[in-house]
Amino acid sequence: MKKMDMRQMTLVGLMTAVLCILGPLSITLPFTPIPISFTNLGIYFIIFILGWKLSTMSVVVYILLGMVGLPVFSGFSGGAAKVAGPTGGYLIGFIFMAIIAGWFVERFEGKILMYMIGMVVATAVTYAFGTAWLCVQMHLTPIQGLTVGVLPYIPGDIVKMIVGILVGSKVKKAVRVSAVFES
Repeated sequence: MKKMDMRQMTLVGLMTAVLCILGPLSITLPFTPIPISFTNLGIYFIIFILGWKLSTMSVVVYILLGMVGLPVFSGFSGGAAKVAGPTGGYLIGFIFMAIIAGWFVERFEGKILMYMIGMVVATAVTYAFGTAWLCVQMHLTPIQGLTVGVLPYIPGDIVKMIVGILVGSKVKKAVRVSAVFES
């Protein structure tokens, strides 16, 4: 990978800030340790601005900021224990979400159906990481893990994908018009 220029570093920093703002916003559900998080909405949004490589970098920086204790994870929490706890698999899965969904957005520019397919695949991979880790941490069967770690979140995640596509596409066009993307 070539060296990052100042514009790219600035965009990565700004999009990491978006994740740090959306990440702590969450809704706690009484039957599961996994809250409804808005981090994935942030990722669905930033992949349009940064593409898969830089958005992945942004997600990694976000996770590192949280691991050192900044309260950027759900419920304004932070620390390595959060990554090692029941939600840790989902946090790590966000890295793959940025890679996969971002690749689809870059590869199939202007094809909304392909954006949605990429986001669904990316979210499924994130669910797989998260559910596997949740099952290990809480001694759950895979069915129990899916029941508390995936099924309640599917409708909201579909809405977040749609919002991410609608907003991300429009912001990408606006940013291009403003010449931020020009080399």
